[in-house]
Amino acid sequence: MKLLIKLLLNAVAVFVIAHFLSGVNVDTYVTAIIVAVVLSVLNLFVKPVLVILTLPITIVTLGLFLLIINALIILLADKLIDGFSVSSIWIAVLFSILLSILQSILHSLLKEDKK
Repeated sequence: MKLLIKLLLNAVAVFVIAHFLSGVNVDTYVTAIIVAVVLSVLNLFVKPVLVILTLPITIVTLGLFLLIINALIILLADKLIDGFSVSSIWIAVLFSILLSILQSILHSLLKEDKK
């Protein structure tokens, strides 16, 4: 149940950011849910492979290359999903930064107090 709620919160974050960021377009709420699912799957399977393959450049740039990897994941989702578009890699970098910030804010609302 918690996974479904997190997925819906991610979809809300995608839709809100797409509404305010001019280079990102999400057609419908259903498309936002599909984007959230596809980004989760890509982050689970593709991102670790890219991180390992680009480890030397990531070390040289002190981890900043991970922003480019996140942008590439978003651009890959753009190619896979109809109704979701990102205009450039720099918009994808900004989208990934804003998405990470908004996801951490929304997920912090879900955390239960551990006593």
